[in-house]
Amino acid sequence: MIDFQNVIDTIHNNLKDEVNRGLVADYIPELADIDVQNFGIHLRLLNGQTFATGDWNKKFSIQSISKVLTLAMALPMYPENLWQRVDVEPSGNPFNHLSLLELENGIPRNPLINAGAIVIADVLISLLENPKEDFLNYVREVVDDHTIEFNQKVAESERLTGYNNYAAANLLKAYGNLENDVDVVLDFYFHQCAIEMTCEQLSKAFIMFANHGACCLKTNQLSASQAKRINAIMLTCGFYDEAGEFAFEVGLPGKSGVGGGIVALLPNHFTISVWSPGLNMKGNSLLGMQALEQFTSMTKLSIF
Repeated sequence: MIDFQNVIDTIHNNLKDEVNRGLVADYIPELADIDVQNFGIHLRLLNGQTFATGDWNKKFSIQSISKVLTLAMALPMYPENLWQRVDVEPSGNPFNHLSLLELENGIPRNPLINAGAIVIADVLISLLENPKEDFLNYVREVVDDHTIEFNQKVAESERLTGYNNYAAANLLKAYGNLENDVDVVLDFYFHQCAIEMTCEQLSKAFIMFANHGACCLKTNQLSASQAKRINAIMLTCGFYDEAGEFAFEVGLPGKSGVGGGIVALLPNHFTISVWSPGLNMKGNSLLGMQALEQFTSMTKLSIF
């Protein structure tokens, strides 16, 4: 039997005094002032046991991690046509890169890069009566926690500085891959990225991907097949153009965000969330990547 609390405490102690912690995402002004010293880990087993250390209960902006949750919401409602509008291939480029979008006629490489997530946002706006409210309630239901909120200051900060996202959305619109108004789609997109959660809440949100789609949702649950496909996309596309490195070093499906969060999972076993806001050159949490590599090395638990 693995002593998980000892494992994550050891990892936290190994890394908490690290001098090189990366840089916070200061291109989003509201994220520029986050204390780079924050560092937390939360592990949830499928049997409900939890283990935590450090700043696991502080809220942070989940940013691109939200792309997995919008995909999970959209897929059961739009199962056949979704993959005609967004592909499932790794991009090999930064998350906000535009060149492939033009080369490939407005079909984003995958739903976890910005252009792909903007298409998913457009799908949800077309399907939902009150898109922002309905998505927030979906996340709250998945986690069984109605305290989860949008950080309105972060959403507004992204709106004021999101020029690349406006460019991507307009390019998508030009190719006929957005049904709704660009400003409406991006308002939803900026809000989804600005959801604030703790490591504990993130670990619970991703249980459905470790549990063949099953969670506490009463409706709109993922099927086992859909959960499998989303896990595959997380493994190959979940870390911008560092997905191969994450698979190589850690060996779990997962997703990162420029707020410094990373959530990863082993089907049938656990979810684990790490938060350290300092990012490496590829936009992934520097300590978070190291912590998860140590976790799978110490426990011998990965998909490989």
